[in-house]
Amino acid sequence: MLKMEYTSEVAAQSPSPKSSNSSSSPPPPLPSTSVVISPCAACKILRRRCADKCVLAPYFPPTEPTKFTIAHRVFGASNIIKFLQELPESQRADAVSSMVYEASARIRDPVYGCTGAICQLQKQVNELQAQLAKAQAEVVNMQLQQANLVALLCMEVAQSPQQNPHQSINDFLSNSPQSYHSNPSFLDDNNLGSSWEPLWT
Repeated sequence: MLKMEYTSEVAAQSPSPKSSNSSSSPPPPLPSTSVVISPCAACKILRRRCADKCVLAPYFPPTEPTKFTIAHRVFGASNIIKFLQELPESQRADAVSSMVYEASARIRDPVYGCTGAICQLQKQVNELQAQLAKAQAEVVNMQLQQANLVALLCMEVAQSPQQNPHQSINDFLSNSPQSYHSNPSFLDDNNLGSSWEPLWT
């Protein structure tokens, strides 16, 4: 009788293995959130499911629907896909940009398309080249004129030797019409007095 009571007390005091396991178990995992990928602009406009390896997805993002609308209006989706599949991936981005530009030009000008824009740009290039050639000719002409002036100045300096100051004074006196040699009485006192006399009367 006493033995049964002791075993019941020990069993009541010892924790149950179920409760210990429940306390040490990790928390339940959180529910996984599914990532929703928006289809590309091409598949969205065509109303079809966008595959993981969609050829049009890298070049027509969902934020630029107008880009595919313009290209699809002129070339068509099937032709765009076929054209991109025939090109390597390194050239596809440039091809899409070219198609969008050509389609935009064709919409603006249905007759000439991008050819009209190219002709207009070529005309502007020719006009600018003509203006550049004219400016270069004017620069060469001005350089020649400057060289001719410098040559003339050098010739004049070489032909006119430097004169002695005394010699230049003697030349001036000899060439002067009222020099002392031609009129020695120019500095006479009587002449000076007669010349200044009317001022004192």
